[in-house]
Amino acid sequence: MDAFFEKELATLKQRGQLRDVYTLPQTGGEITVDGKTLVNFSSNDYLDLANDNRVKQAAIQTINEQGCGATAARLMTGHLRLHEQLETELAHMMGTEAALVFGSGFLTNLGVMTALGRAGDEIYADMLNHASLIDGTRLSKAHPILYRHKDMAHLESLLVKSKAKGKRIIVSDSVFSMDGDIAPLAGLAEIAERYNALLVIDEAHAVGVMGQDGGGACRIKGQEIKPDVVIGTLSKSLGGYGGYAACSASIRKFLINNARSFIYSTGLPPVCAGSGREAISIIKSNPDMGKTLLDKSRRFRDLLSGAGLNVPEFESQIIPILVGDNELTVRFSQMLWNQGLLIKAIRPPTVPSGTSRVRLSVTLALSDETLRNSADMIAQTAKKAGII
Repeated sequence: MDAFFEKELATLKQRGQLRDVYTLPQTGGEITVDGKTLVNFSSNDYLDLANDNRVKQAAIQTINEQGCGATAARLMTGHLRLHEQLETELAHMMGTEAALVFGSGFLTNLGVMTALGRAGDEIYADMLNHASLIDGTRLSKAHPILYRHKDMAHLESLLVKSKAKGKRIIVSDSVFSMDGDIAPLAGLAEIAERYNALLVIDEAHAVGVMGQDGGGACRIKGQEIKPDVVIGTLSKSLGGYGGYAACSASIRKFLINNARSFIYSTGLPPVCAGSGREAISIIKSNPDMGKTLLDKSRRFRDLLSGAGLNVPEFESQIIPILVGDNELTVRFSQMLWNQGLLIKAIRPPTVPSGTSRVRLSVTLALSDETLRNSADMIAQTAKKAGII
C-alpha cells in the first residue's frame, strides 16, 4: 500500500503543494534554531500572551490545584466550576448572554454547524471561510450554498432563490485568516434580519485585537452587530488552547444537547481554562493592546507596500504578500528563512489556485525596530527572487 501514498506525495510535490512540519525548540517573537535566530512572523499569538509570566503562573497554579485533565466529557464528570467561570467571562467579553467552551476552535465550528444545520435547512457560506467552518457545513445535514467572497449582492441573490423548508443560516469569518480582510458585518446582519436567517460569525482572528473588551470585530464601536452565534478561540490572542461559542442561554443549552464534538469529547483541560481566564483579565485591564497591535501592523504594511510588494489594503494584523506561483512562493519563504525570517508559504488548497502567498502575522512580540529591519530584508529578498 505504501506505493499508493508515495505516488500521492509525488503528485503533491510536482504541483508545488507538498507540505511538512518542522521542529522548533520554542515559541515566541524570536526563535533560535541550530544557533540561528529567526524573527517569527508565523505566530497567531497576536498579543504575546503565550509566554506572559502572568498567564504561565495562572496555568501552573491551576495544574497544582486541579491537575492536568478534565478526565471525562463534561456531560459525564468533566464539567468543572472553572469551565463555568471561564464561560461567564467569555460571554462578558463577547457581549452575549452565555458561552460554551469546546476543546478547540475546530471542534467548536464542527459542533456548532452540525448542530444548527439540519435536513431541510440551507447554510450560506462565504467561499473563503476557514476550513473548520467549511467542514462543519459539509458535515451538517443542511444544504450548503457558497457565495462569492464578501459579495452581499450575490448572497442576497441566492437567498431570493431559497428553497429551504427549514432554517436559513449565514456563516462567515470576521477576519479572514489568509487574507486579513474583514467581512462586511453590517451587511451580513442586515441581510440575515431581512431574510430571517441565523447569523454565525467566527471571530477567531479578531478576539483580543478588535472591539469593546477585545470581543472582536462585531463589537467595534459604532459598527456593532449581534450575531446569533459568535465563535472564538483561546489559542490565538489569548495565548492558550480551546474554542467557544458565545450566544444566548437557549442556544447554549441547545448546543450542549446537540453538538457532538462537545458531547463526546473530554472537557477542556483545567490548565487551558486557567490560562484563558488570566489572558481575558489582562486584556480587560489593558484595553489598548489591540489598538497598539493594529497601529504597529499598519505601519509595517505601509513599509512593505512602499517597497513595491503586492500587499492588500490594511485591515488587520494579518498581512499576506501575494506571489502566485507555488514553487516561487516556497522558494521565497526559504530565502526569507535564510535571512532570519520565519514566514510560511501558503499554497492551495489553503488558498485558491493561483493565489499562493507568504502570510505575515504581526504580534506585540515584535518591536518597531524589528519590523522596520524585517520590511527591508523582505523587500531585498523579493528583489533577489524576482518577485519585485
